[in-house]
Amino acid sequence: MRILLNGTERRLAETRLDQALEALGYKGAIVATAVNGRFVPAAQRAATSLADGDHLEVLAPLQGG
Repeated sequence: MRILLNGTERRLAETRLDQALEALGYKGAIVATAVNGRFVPAAQRAATSLADGDHLEVLAPLQGG
């Protein structure tokens, strides 16, 4: 399946958000996620399905002052 990850096209076999994050190298990372512009809390990632053409945004918090 084809998705847009932070604006870049990627191909994935995974169909759930939690699985996709692991395949993309975000396992265990503290990140915020949105699918098609809708925020997805960490607790709902396993229940969130991805479809061909979805837009996935993954944002990591910034540190500094």
